[in-house]
Amino acid sequence: MNRNERILMVILAGINFTHILDFMIMMPLGPQLMRIFEISPAQFSTLVASYTFSAFASGLIAAFFVDRFDRKRVLLFGYTGFIIGTLGCAIAPTYLLLMLARIVAGLFGGLIGAQVLSIIGDTFPYEKRATAMGALTAAFSLASVFGVPLGIYLATLFSWHAPFVLAGGLAIVINGLAMKFVPSISGHIQEKGANKAWVSYQHILADRNQQWAILLGVVMMLGHFSIIPFIATYLVQNVGFTEHEITYVYLLGGALTIFTSPMIGRIADRKGKFPVFALFCTLTLIPIFLITNMPPIAIGLALVVTSFFFIVVGGRMIPMQAMVTSVVPARQRGGFMSINSSIVQLGSGTASMLAGLIISETPDGKLQNYNVVGYVAIAFSILAIFIARKLKPAEENSEVGMRKPE
Repeated sequence: MNRNERILMVILAGINFTHILDFMIMMPLGPQLMRIFEISPAQFSTLVASYTFSAFASGLIAAFFVDRFDRKRVLLFGYTGFIIGTLGCAIAPTYLLLMLARIVAGLFGGLIGAQVLSIIGDTFPYEKRATAMGALTAAFSLASVFGVPLGIYLATLFSWHAPFVLAGGLAIVINGLAMKFVPSISGHIQEKGANKAWVSYQHILADRNQQWAILLGVVMMLGHFSIIPFIATYLVQNVGFTEHEITYVYLLGGALTIFTSPMIGRIADRKGKFPVFALFCTLTLIPIFLITNMPPIAIGLALVVTSFFFIVVGGRMIPMQAMVTSVVPARQRGGFMSINSSIVQLGSGTASMLAGLIISETPDGKLQNYNVVGYVAIAFSILAIFIARKLKPAEENSEVGMRKPE
């Protein structure tokens, strides 16, 4: 990467960091929120899903206009709204108001997530895209290593509101840097009137390759987001972790992926996106089974399993995102990524809700049927490999080309 590309990646990673931190911090806060608000696993999963369902709605709406504007303008608009939603979480006094704030954060969070991926797709050629995705994924690692542990610590020291103050404050600073350093990205904009409202949907309906890409994202969410919201709660209530010790899960797992994510991205660019994706999808089956069937064991042994989970889940997302951003040419990418992101958010919200319905609490506070959720996640992870095999870059897909729908 040259200097300008590195600056852009640092800022995009910073945006991703705050976006991921805001989303991830809900999971380890599960035990506190369930205790403080006196809510059930199903109500907690609804709280998590409220973010993803609102992101689903915003992505569908954004597809009508995002390719008609400078990517920078859309990104800053979405990020500003996301900041408002996150700070709303920081001051929410009740379960219902917290859910409302999560809905606002999701409406704009879904928009910025799609725009970050679109900017990478527009800026980096296919041969370098997995490397860029690896660098972006490192933001997830940093959020795990620094953001989530710090957020949990602040939550135990002050209250559950504190992590959202942290995320919102950082986002304000990064928003200022984005305004100054992110360049205008408007090469995808065509002549006036070319990007009609329904054009993104028309392209998807006409192109099987784009349909497979969207299906892959949904299946991937069903393959791991059904178990992720309840990992922290399960480790506390079934395995024997304290709420403070949950910090170690994110600290160790995130620290390892800081090094593994960029490495996996480079390997995927050299060896091929699909082979690396298939490998890590297969490896993911091991920690999914072990985590969802874990009895009370030594914390050190449990951390080995959860850290391996972090590595392989992040490892399969890197080549997958590189493949998905490549199924359309640049002029269609913003609309497609918004629709894709929204449907993926619907998949993740559905996965969380279904998990909440399957999982129940015993009288002594333990979660039961988590292993059933794990078996479902394993099945979808295997299915994802077969779907990913069908994806092709737009340049190799004769059905897309540069043709416009009638």
